[in-house]
Order: sequence, then C-alpha cells, then structure tokens
Amino acid sequence: MNVNYIDIGEGSAVLFLHGWGAPAGLYMPVLKHLSKSFRVLAPDLPGFGGTNEPDTPWGTGEYVKFAQDFLAERGVTECTLIGHSHGGRMIFNWLSAEIQPVAVNKAVICAGAGLKPRRGLKYYLKVYTYKALKRLPLGKLKEKYIKKAGSADYAAASPMMRRVLTRVVNEDYTGVLSRIKQPVLLVWGDMDTATPIAHGQTCERLMPDAGLVTLKGGTHYAILEQTPLFLRVLEVFLNG
Repeated sequence: MNVNYIDIGEGSAVLFLHGWGAPAGLYMPVLKHLSKSFRVLAPDLPGFGGTNEPDTPWGTGEYVKFAQDFLAERGVTECTLIGHSHGGRMIFNWLSAEIQPVAVNKAVICAGAGLKPRRGLKYYLKVYTYKALKRLPLGKLKEKYIKKAGSADYAAASPMMRRVLTRVVNEDYTGVLSRIKQPVLLVWGDMDTATPIAHGQTCERLMPDAGLVTLKGGTHYAILEQTPLFLRVLEVFLNG
C-alpha cells in the first residue's frame, strides 16, 4: 500500500487521525502548530487523500491496525493520539482494546464518531426503503435514489469505500468507553449535527478520566473554525 503522510517536528510523538473524507493536509494549521513542540505524524488513512483504498471492506479495527503498523514503520513505540470524527472512532476502538502494541499517554477526541444516535420513526422508514431498493435491479433510478437518500459521504464514496462506510457507521462504542483509562480531552462544537454534543457528554460521563470542552457555535469542524481557541486548550492538556 502506498501511504501519503505528514511527519514534521521533533520531540514526543503525536499521531493525528483525520475524519472521514478529510485528508491529513486539511488540518495543517493544527499540525504545524503542534510541530513546534512535538513530532507530528498524520497519515492519509486508506481510501483518502493520497493513500490507496483497502482491498476489502475494512472496519475500524483494521484502520487501527493500519495506524499501529504505520507508527511501527516510523519507529514510534509511544505517542499521544488526536482524532477528529472517524479518527475519534479509531481512538475509541484503540484504547478500549485489551492489547495495545503502542503505548498511548493521552488522547484528544474531537467530535468523535462511534456512538449510535437516537433515531425516530421517519429515519427507520427511510432506511428500510433504501435497503429494499438496493436489492432491486433499477439501474440509474436506484443510483439516483441512493445519492438522494444516502448521506453525502456515502454518495461521494467509491463502491469499496461505501462498503467500508457501511461497516464503520454501524459500530457503537458506548459499551466500552469505561475501559479507556488514559486521560482524554473531549472537544465538541455545540452546533455539531453530525456527532451531537450529547455524544461528547456521554463520553465524559462514561470515561474514567475525561473532560469535555465545548466550542460555542462550533459545528462538526469546530477545531478548524475556532483553531486559536482549540490550540490554547490543546496546549494546556498536552503540556499540563
């Protein structure tokens, strides 16, 4: 697999895990700032940016294994994790596992995906209609409905990455959050509609050593909308 990645700065290692469809370079203002004090590693995850798609429909566990192998390849045995959205889902998976081949000191989860939202009847009617139509040989009509009814991420994805997305979005880490013992900083925008602030509050309640910082008026990309504030909070957590 050809992997596109960023490796800048010197010092203790920080691994940055980007969100779905948002390659590592999108977060460069954050990465450059961190590189003043840390060695920052940020790969494009498989299927995004300049890195190949996986050959099979991966789940989050395979993405975590990839990240751990990437660190081993770069000679890193201990790090701090920072993840946004899908990257946050990876951290849930990583830190709740019994065996962790890479020592993690601290973690920062920003608008982390991986907790199932509460759904109403309208949502389930839409889902079951969608699943039924997928099985029918309707050609262009079916594809048109998929693009309209599915998420923007699903509509934009390749066939393989649609299968990957279907796997990862159906994972729910609520039941294993209590296993995460590392100190965790949670950062959420209170206007996030993709991973609502309630998910951050759930994480804070269930994790033994977690604290939630709310970015007022922030959306799912609050850490890029309010970067100076996010970086000040991050510095206190990482250096304190």
